[in-house]
Amino acid sequence: MFKKLFGKKAEEEIVTAPLTGKLVQLEDVPDPVFAEKMMGDGLAIEPTEGVVVAPLDAKVVQVFPTKHAVGLVTAGGIEILIHIGLETVSLNGEGFESFVKEGDKVKKGDKLITFDLKIIKEKASSTLTPIIITNGDAVESIEKTTETQLQRGETPLLTIKAK
Repeated sequence: MFKKLFGKKAEEEIVTAPLTGKLVQLEDVPDPVFAEKMMGDGLAIEPTEGVVVAPLDAKVVQVFPTKHAVGLVTAGGIEILIHIGLETVSLNGEGFESFVKEGDKVKKGDKLITFDLKIIKEKASSTLTPIIITNGDAVESIEKTTETQLQRGETPLLTIKAK
């Protein structure tokens, strides 16, 4: 509210790639919940290794019991969901290890979750990992990277301008 009152530029947050791998447009994810942006806008990554790091400084608001997804919120109020693979909830945590819990504060690059890429390839429908901004109503704009090869904790993925 103060930013608008005083005419200051809206805050920008840079979300770096939480995984190393290849960029995939959300519309190309073979799951309508993500492809049709029912949960929000973002991008996906085809991972080449099984490590997920914090894409920016944030607070952990949810670690799913099956450890296949983690929810973060930034100081600016942007909510980010990292969903490892498709239909991975059915693995009931097999092949996943979480290094954080709800309420933890994390810094960009901190390890959040590791996963066994081989198990996901064998037992889930896909390793594609959507990174979603779940509270789009709080966002003025999202600028997406054009890089195709992403390095976890380094490559800028999304630049988000909050309302």
